[in-house]
Amino acid sequence: MKLYGLLTALLLLPAPALFAQHPIFPRVNRFADITGTGGSSQGTIAASYVHNWHIGKRRKWEAGAGLRWTAYFGTKTDFITAPARLARSNTTPFLIVFAGQKTSNWDTLTVQRPLINSLNFSLNFGYNFTPKWSAGFNIDLIGFSFGRRGSGILTSNGNTRNEPNAKPYGFNLLLTGDNDYGSLNSEYFIKYRINSHWGIKAVYEYYFAEYQTSSIKQTAPDGTMVDRFRNKVNTLGIGISYHFNN
Repeated sequence: MKLYGLLTALLLLPAPALFAQHPIFPRVNRFADITGTGGSSQGTIAASYVHNWHIGKRRKWEAGAGLRWTAYFGTKTDFITAPARLARSNTTPFLIVFAGQKTSNWDTLTVQRPLINSLNFSLNFGYNFTPKWSAGFNIDLIGFSFGRRGSGILTSNGNTRNEPNAKPYGFNLLLTGDNDYGSLNSEYFIKYRINSHWGIKAVYEYYFAEYQTSSIKQTAPDGTMVDRFRNKVNTLGIGISYHFNN
């Protein structure tokens, strides 16, 4: 009977831990990461700091804010007419992503060696499948840009004009789709945690890069003058993250 009682006590020891349902994840996830992506004759390097809060009963979901610097570079890159009222058939926020493209209004600014540095506040979301695997999405909200000024060629109805001083558009603001202003980064990622501090991730990145003319402008069909031109960049890449102790 003594042996039976001892075995029963040992079996019941883990019970409180099983029924306590403590969260797997801490309340806060703070990390910094560096990401590199590449595509056809263009690419990006990005560095960010993120402060996320774990939410939900098991704290598998996380959301928070961050600060991200992105350097975009390319060779002989085409930027098309940026203002949404000219580029799209509908400018309603969010619904604009499904609107038709008004290609008849597009002019093209070809920049020989574009280089844009954008610094933006970001919104970040994630879901932790296990302590090792997670996935998420983030998007830039507002900030500013600066970078290389250089020569470009504006093409309109087969006619070309030289722009000697094209420059990155300075103000960045998320308004959804082609309503946006400036250069904004967003990414979808899958991350694997190597250990408590380090992780690696695979990334699909969608980047709005915007240049502005200084000397010449597009004359739109409605008679307005346009100096903002946009390149929508789709790239793939990898990144490495460092998670701080919480």
